Amino acid sequence: MERKEFIQSLLTLSAMGTLSSFKQYTDTLPTQSTRTPVLFTSHGSPMDIPLSKEQRPFWNALFQLGLDLQKKYEVKAALVVSAHWCSRGTFVNISPEQQQIYDYYGFPKHYYTPKYHAKGAPDIAKEVTKIIPSVHETTDWGLDHGAWPMLMHLFPNANIPVFQMSISYYETPQYHYELGKQLKSLREKGVLIIGSGSLIHNLQILGPKMQSGDMTPFGWEAEYDGWIKNQISERNVSNIIKYETSHKLGKLAAPTPDHFVPVLYSLGLMDSKDELRYFYEGKPNLPAFSERSFMLS
Repeated sequence: MERKEFIQSLLTLSAMGTLSSFKQYTDTLPTQSTRTPVLFTSHGSPMDIPLSKEQRPFWNALFQLGLDLQKKYEVKAALVVSAHWCSRGTFVNISPEQQQIYDYYGFPKHYYTPKYHAKGAPDIAKEVTKIIPSVHETTDWGLDHGAWPMLMHLFPNANIPVFQMSISYYETPQYHYELGKQLKSLREKGVLIIGSGSLIHNLQILGPKMQSGDMTPFGWEAEYDGWIKNQISERNVSNIIKYETSHKLGKLAAPTPDHFVPVLYSLGLMDSKDELRYFYEGKPNLPAFSERSFMLS
C-alpha cells in the first residue's frame, strides 16, 4: 500500500469512529513529587521488528532506558503520540484493552507474529479530554507500529498501561506544539508522554533507492541531522515549528507532517528546568531516515 493510500485509510477509519460519552469524573489523578520525563523517539522500521535488542543497538538503547525509567520514576501510564495514527481532529483512545495493529504490508509472516499485551489506561485517557475538551474520546484504535515495536523494548513486560492520542493531520505545526503544552500537568501525575516519529522520514525517495538495492545515505541526512540537533539542544523551538522553511532541507527531510510533528508534542511539554539527553544518536539503517531520540527530565 502506498503512503498516500495508507494515510487516507487512517483518515477514513478515524472519521467513521464511534465516539462514546462518559460521566464527568470528580476525582483527579494525584500529583507526584517527581515529574515524569518526556520522550521523543524513533520507532524504527518494520524491517527491524524481528530483531532482538542484541542485534539492534537502537532496541537495546530503548531497553536500557526503560530499566532506568522504572527505577527512578513511578510511571503509571504511557501516552504515545504516534506518527501512524493520523485523523481529522484529535482523538484519544480510552479502551481498557489495546488491540495490536500491524499497519505495515507485504512482509513475511513472522513479522506479524510478535505480541504485545499492554493494557489501556481509560481513566487517565479521559483526563486528557478534561484538560483539552476539543480532544475526542474513542475506542476505535489500539497500538500501531509507531507504538508497540518501540514499547516491546522500552517496557518488555507490558506492565505499563498505555494509550495513544492521534495526530490531527491537517492542523498546523503550531497547533501540535500548543496541544503538547496543554498536557504538561500529566507529567506531575506519573504519565510518561512519548512522541514517536522520525526527524528525517522520506519514503518517497527511499522506495526507489531500496528497490535498486542501494542502502547508502543520500548524503544530505547528516547536514540536516546536525542542524535539527542544534535547534533542539539550543531550545530554538520557533525554528523547529517552522521546520518546512527554517532550513533548506526541511521539506526534503519531512515531506509529510506525520513523522515530524510528534517532536512538537514532546517540545511543547518541555520547561526551563528540564535537562536534555539524547539516548540514541546512532546512524540509521535506512537512507532518508533518522533514529535520533531524546529525553527531557
